[in-house]
Amino acid sequence: MKFPTPLTSGRLLRRYKRFLSDIELESGEEIVAHCANPGSMMGLAEPGSEVWLSPNTNPKAKLDWRWELVRTDGGDLVCINTAHPNRIGEEAIGTGAIPELAGYGSLRREVKYGRNSRIDILLEDDARPPCYIEIKSVTLRRPDGDHATAAEFPDAVTKRGAKHLAELADMVDSGARAVMLYLAQRNDCDHFRVAADIDPGYAAALAEARNRGVEALCYACDIAPDGIRIDRPLPLELG
Repeated sequence: MKFPTPLTSGRLLRRYKRFLSDIELESGEEIVAHCANPGSMMGLAEPGSEVWLSPNTNPKAKLDWRWELVRTDGGDLVCINTAHPNRIGEEAIGTGAIPELAGYGSLRREVKYGRNSRIDILLEDDARPPCYIEIKSVTLRRPDGDHATAAEFPDAVTKRGAKHLAELADMVDSGARAVMLYLAQRNDCDHFRVAADIDPGYAAALAEARNRGVEALCYACDIAPDGIRIDRPLPLELG
């Protein structure tokens, strides 16, 4: 996924009310940018962090800027915008970058299903059952044992996420294939796990969904100021 316009760098002053951030541009101007991330953004919203912004071209938008990337203390870039993973996933599936999801004849996005929900991606083919794919943006990174670091989801309680897992399991019961695809919008982790201490309800919902046949995948992404691409699969450590 390429950013349509070059990103602008700045320095984070503060994030507040979940969806707002004050940022100082290199020129010294202070602006308010939209923060497209409803989670806690644990470890990614420290004042003084280097951030990257995109201009907001939507004429109906209230703010002129969107916060896209942040540089961690370790020097790595992380994409905090949770609106991007669906497009990243679509492109990766289309190019065969996710072999587990290759070989389908068509791809549709935002298809109605379940209990008044929309599936992120629906793969269809005359020769096999349909494949329902729910995509989650993963930004949390925490230590996990000696010299290991885990990409973790979620970083805040998500009842909506648990609901989606139950609906995926229902699709398996109906004869379809269902996949929970976690996209780590960073590339400094060596495996994936569920943050059960943050949301035990989600951890239980994922375990139940997997018992009912829902598959789980996680891929890390390469992040750069000009775009984001799928890089490599992360091993799952789900207990």
